Amino acid sequence: MGLTSKKVLLLAVVLAVALFAVTVWLWPRLSRKGVLPVLGRVGVLVTTQFALIAALALAGNDNFGFYASWADLFGQETTPGVVVDHAAGGSGGQLRVLDSLAVNVPGGAVPTIGGQIQKVALAGGLSKISTTAYVYLPPEYFREPQRVFPAAVVLTGYPGVAEALYKKMKYPSIEASLVHGGRAQPMVLVMLRPTVAPPRDTECMNVPHGPQTETFFAKDLRAGILAHYRVGAGAASWGIIGDSTGGYCALKLAMEDPKAYSAAVGLSADYAAPKDATTGDLFGGSTRVREENNLPWRLQHLPQPPVSLLVTSSRQGEKNYHATLRFIGLVKGPTKLSSIILPSGGHNFTTWGREIPPALQWLSGRLVPDASAPRPSSSVVAISRGR
Repeated sequence: MGLTSKKVLLLAVVLAVALFAVTVWLWPRLSRKGVLPVLGRVGVLVTTQFALIAALALAGNDNFGFYASWADLFGQETTPGVVVDHAAGGSGGQLRVLDSLAVNVPGGAVPTIGGQIQKVALAGGLSKISTTAYVYLPPEYFREPQRVFPAAVVLTGYPGVAEALYKKMKYPSIEASLVHGGRAQPMVLVMLRPTVAPPRDTECMNVPHGPQTETFFAKDLRAGILAHYRVGAGAASWGIIGDSTGGYCALKLAMEDPKAYSAAVGLSADYAAPKDATTGDLFGGSTRVREENNLPWRLQHLPQPPVSLLVTSSRQGEKNYHATLRFIGLVKGPTKLSSIILPSGGHNFTTWGREIPPALQWLSGRLVPDASAPRPSSSVVAISRGR
């Protein structure tokens, strides 16, 4: 049974309850003096506590989607490998469809009615990074075979699991609702986690002498999607959105690679790459590399790129509130900036669930289909600034 299986969670809960009952039942017998009764009390208490903690941990993982499998939990990768033909030049990304899933909307099992989610394997010819992703194709993609669509990359936080983006955060069904209500255009969503070189948190950077994650997102991912799906080729057709670490990645990729992404949304984003046990030294000891991956520093010392950004925070409950206000104050153009500032809300799925619908609507309004794309082979929005 998998880590995220409901059977595992149910078994853990039943075991914890059973051990609690056994502890209560045996306690009178174990209340005597002596070495054996003392050891018995210690044993039943430790066992019961362990079972309770395991049940709570499994419930938390089920709700927040930290780990997708036992291998993921213990730092082992089971991602299927993808052959990259480097002899042919390997100048972009390659994509292989692994599976097709129904969308959680009425008629979601029929692609022309509810669209489709495809699980894909992406291999980077430039970055040499391989990972899996989930591509949401709206029903219009199947109804209008000649139509070209804008694309939005959707990122989790760290560590995060990509499945949470359509199971917990419901990006495809939110987009479908917005399109049905005439508030957004249909977009192809490319959903994945930013941890493409696990278990290391690379913060979507090209790490000196390490994983070239920025190259993967700015070039390889786009090349793989463009070669397989009908999406616009230009930056005006591409946006990126993420929460927490994924939000930092989204903002940074648009600011550093405006020829790849023209619009970005950072939900509860950080504004600089950290240095901790999960990242290691991302900067190779270089002050310049550290500064270039600090978004406020970029706004102050480098030309501001011609992109549109949306940032979110909460006055109460979010640690990034003051950093967000500072970031807003530094934008002078040609960068365009908007914001969603909630009165209160924590760093969690519930808060992001209030921000995703208006954020997707905002993102949709800033992307345009691009007819030059190559044909493949197979809650209240508070606008702080909008210049």
